[in-house]
Amino acid sequence: MRNKMEVKLTIIESRCRCKYHKEGETYIVKDLCPPICHELWQCIYPSVYVLLNNGNLDSGDGKSKKFRFRCPDEGRVLIEGELKE
Repeated sequence: MRNKMEVKLTIIESRCRCKYHKEGETYIVKDLCPPICHELWQCIYPSVYVLLNNGNLDSGDGKSKKFRFRCPDEGRVLIEGELKE
């Protein structure tokens, strides 16, 4: 049986040197890598995987079904991922 969960990824801010990402872009992830920078994807994939499997992530003092992450290139892109209800 296939996983029915989906994760919405949103680019919150972007100073991408390659102009690859723009603020406000969104992607829906079901199981395959969306068309985003592979370096960024490698960093966020573990969190996306947890959400796709209905898990919770550490968020401050609690747990949450979302995350925020800055790209490994000096934090030029801020992306948010959240379980789509």
